[in-house]
Amino acid sequence: MDLVILGVGRLRSSYREACEDYLRRLNGYAKVREVEVREASRAPTVEAQREEEAGRLRGRMPAGAAVVALAREGSAWTSEELARRVEGWRVAARPLVFVIGGSHGLASGLLDTAAARWSLGPLTLPHELARVVVVEQLYRAFTIIRGEPYHKGRS
Repeated sequence: MDLVILGVGRLRSSYREACEDYLRRLNGYAKVREVEVREASRAPTVEAQREEEAGRLRGRMPAGAAVVALAREGSAWTSEELARRVEGWRVAARPLVFVIGGSHGLASGLLDTAAARWSLGPLTLPHELARVVVVEQLYRAFTIIRGEPYHKGRS
């Protein structure tokens, strides 16, 4: 399975270290790559910033990919639900892209074209921390799919 973590901005070192740990683990289950695009910090408005970043994000998405957008207004999934969804996307044999916006989120046009919208819950998280959480949850999903002991959730 080709898996892309597509995010706005570079991670600071503390987040980078945690993200790299889970990316290494995740590579045992899928061909995964992380792609970062530059933030649009000088755009005149928040919406212009989102649109500029959306253009950069679209330009880095593999053709034919299923796109999952991280969005506050998305659906909250349990780890088990994420595992079921990942398994379905794996069986479909399409590249899978998880898109994580910058500090102002994702443009509405990008959200509208996503196959799914995933919310990490009602909390407000820094986008850097959200990326670490996404990568950890993807690792957890693959261990659930394989029945490995990492996940200690409901049996």
